Order: sequence, then C-alpha cells, then structure tokens
Amino acid sequence: MMRETSTLPGEEQRSNGAGQHVDRRLLIDGQLLTTARTFPSLNPATGQVLGYAPDATVAEAQAAVAAARRAFDTTDWATNVELRIRCLDQLHRALVEHRDELADLTVAEVGATPALCAGAQLDQPIAIVRYYADLLRRYPMTEDLGNAEIRGMQHHRWVEKEAAGVVAAIIAYNYPNQLALAKLGPALAAGCTVVLKGAPDTPLVTLALGELIAEHTDIPAGVVNVLSGADPDVGAALTTSPDVDMVTFTGSTQTGRRIMAAASETLKKVFLELGGKSAAIVLDDADFTMAALFTAFSMVTHAGQGCALTSRLLVPRTHHDEIVVLVKNNFGLVKYGDPTDPQTYMGPLISEKQRDKVHGMVQRAVAAGATLVTGGQKVDPGFFYQPTLLTGVDPDSEIAQEEVFGPVLAVIAYDDDDDAVRIANNSIYGLSGAVFGSEERAIAVARRIRTGTFSINGGNYFSPDVPFGGYKQSGIGREMGVAGLEEFLESKTFARVLTEVPA
Repeated sequence: MMRETSTLPGEEQRSNGAGQHVDRRLLIDGQLLTTARTFPSLNPATGQVLGYAPDATVAEAQAAVAAARRAFDTTDWATNVELRIRCLDQLHRALVEHRDELADLTVAEVGATPALCAGAQLDQPIAIVRYYADLLRRYPMTEDLGNAEIRGMQHHRWVEKEAAGVVAAIIAYNYPNQLALAKLGPALAAGCTVVLKGAPDTPLVTLALGELIAEHTDIPAGVVNVLSGADPDVGAALTTSPDVDMVTFTGSTQTGRRIMAAASETLKKVFLELGGKSAAIVLDDADFTMAALFTAFSMVTHAGQGCALTSRLLVPRTHHDEIVVLVKNNFGLVKYGDPTDPQTYMGPLISEKQRDKVHGMVQRAVAAGATLVTGGQKVDPGFFYQPTLLTGVDPDSEIAQEEVFGPVLAVIAYDDDDDAVRIANNSIYGLSGAVFGSEERAIAVARRIRTGTFSINGGNYFSPDVPFGGYKQSGIGREMGVAGLEEFLESKTFARVLTEVPA
C-alpha cells in the first residue's frame, strides 16, 4: 500500500529498513530505533498528516523496561550525583540550543501558539530541567537524627534518600513538553531510570526529546528510554511489569483509576496527575471587569485543554447578568485559528474525536436546560471549536461535573459565600481554583476549597519551584518543586551502636 509522507521543517525522513519512513525514532538502551510499523501524527490546525512515528509493540516496551532495569541495577547512575548534575546541565543546554526547532514542532503537532511556547508549552518546561539540576546541587540526601540512648546503649540514627528505581512515565497530549520534563527532570535528579511513553496524539515532540538526550548528553544507555505507540497494550505492559518500581501518569481520571488498579498487583509506587473541574468564584466585592477578563481568556488557553483551567464560573446571583455580558464580550475578542499566526490566541483541539466529545457535551447541556450564550459551533478546516459560554447550569449536571477539555465555560449562580464554597467543593475533583474579591475575604474563601492549587485575584502559582497536584480524584502526589523530587525518592533509616560513648 502506497502512502504520502511528510517531512518536518529541517528534518530528513529516515527509513526503517522496510521501505517506510519515520520522522522521529524511539530511544531504547541508548539506541535510536525505528519499528516495523508506524502511525501518523496529525496537524490539528489542518487535519493533515504531519509525520509518522514508530509504533512500538509490547516487545519494544519490554526491551525498554529491561534496559532501564539494567541501567539502574548495574551502573552508578543512582549513586553518582556529580554525573547526574552534569547530564542535567547538558540536557538543559541542548533544550535551549534546540528551542526554536522544538517550538516549531510543538506548534505544528500540539496546536499551541508561539505565545504558549514562550510559557507553559516549552520555555517553562525547559526551566524545570535547570531547576532540578540546581536543586540537586544543594538538596540534602542525608538527614542526621542524632543519638538516642536505648537500653543503656547509645545509638546513632540517620536517614538517607535513595532513588525509587525504574520509573514508567506516561503522559498526555495537551502539554507534552511540560509533562515529559516535569517527570524526567526530578526522576533523573533522584537517580531513577525512566521509560517515557508519549501520547499517541503528540508522539513526535516527545520523541524529539529522546533524540536530544541520545545525541547531546552523557546520560548512560538505558537510563532514559522513550517510546511512542498507538497500542494501549504498550502502556499496560509498563504499568504491570514487575521490573518497574514506580508509575507516574498524567491524563484522565478514568485512565488513572485503571493504572492504579494495574499497579496494585505489584504494589508499585504511583504518582497520578489527573483531571479537574475547577471553579472560579467571583465575590460580590470583586472587580467584575478584571474577573471576567481573567476567567474568559484563561478558559480558552490552549482551546481549554488544561486540567487546571477553571471551567466553572460561580457568580453572585444578584450580579449574574452583568458578569455574563462581560464574559461574553471577552469571548468575542478571542482570535482563534492558525496557531502559527502571531495574532492567534486560541488554537485547535487536538483531534476530531476530542472536538466531537466537546460538542456532544455542549449539546447535551443545552438539552438539559442550560442556555447557550455564545459559541457552541465547530469551525473547519482543522479541529477548531468556538469559545462557548453556558448559563443556567445545574451544579449537579454533566457539564458542571465532568471534565470537558475544551473552550467551554459553565456559569453557575450562588447566593452567598457558603453557597459558593459548597458548589465549588461539589466535585470528585480537587485540582485547582480561583477567587476574586477583597483580599482578606478572598483568601478566607480559598482556604475552604479542597484543591491542591489556588489563584487569588489572578495570582499565578505555576512555576518549576512550586508543587502542583490535586486533592480527591484529581490525583496522588505533587509534581515540581522539592516535593516533585521527593516523589522519586525512597527514605532508608540507619542506626548503629556507638562503641565509644560521646563525652
């Protein structure tokens, strides 16, 4: 069967020896490899094939795990701090030097805008690697607990931090550079070895990270392995392998539940960063203009494909109509379309499947009694969806309870602060949230919301040094910051009898 192939900017296609072409390669045990099968990656702004990625099989996943196991068990990677610092420095330098190439690929494959690449899509993820290289230089791997007299003898106690072992890291499509480097950076700093599996919708950008590691760092063979594949059995092989000590996953809560269940068979350590249905609360003493601007443009960031976005807008019943008009007007200012255009604020959804899901949820919300104020339409070509505002939303309805992952904002009216807190906490999720109002009152409300992160009057918490994660079914553990490093460490307690009693 003949097919058309495409070449990425600045890249020559590579043959896998079987007459097929791939645009990126797997990294397994220090070798850049292709596979017998490939699968296409689409440009979501056009719907056209961008390139082809190797379609890894379970056998390749098992080879990657074996390589990571061997590297952890037989090399000094886990104990050689100076080597790890040097390799993280090299990785950071390679990312900086190839930043523009990665940005072009991220725009083309992810549908991100250049402005997003200057932030959470690329430049902030690159800064994560710098952060962990620097943190490793000063992080204490040993804690002295001093002496204790037990049964007439002096005992000296201390705690040492050790790498958790072999890590399977599985990421989502929406911010692939962020998700990959927020796992790779601390895992490598801790001394772990890693098998990283990219999302099937955005394989090329993750494979590009693997190529940089192979070609521009001294990271030993097997320490980092990077896979792409469309077969869900590949991910299952990683989560169930007895040679994997820890699983870190970012994606849907539904998939997170399955991963947790699979990992329980071997009692693996599990870190999960899952879904969200975060609420933004506008108090009656807030600056409504600022709150409406923030919530509108935040909700359509990356076409709403962000787990921490505030997709529920809670407004005082007495000011409902006033705030809705402000949000609607702001949605009308959002320029969406070709993400390569510097004037574009919102790009496409990742796929036709995701767009159909979003559209279906909007249609069901309207059928259930919500009012469509603006938006609610697909835009072709590509996988675009209009910024969409719904009012009259029942707090218990699907659109208020389930993650949409699209540019859809549901407005819910409340009566007083207690009612707002109750509605905000009425969710299986607890990832993020926001509040607008006088500072003391806003902070008091924020402290009552059960989420892992919170923005007060537009405050931005997202940074390499700040822990990120959620309560309830939004996940387990924290990514980034010192807490992010410690997710990949184990603590070992030591004690020895002192033969000479201190004076």
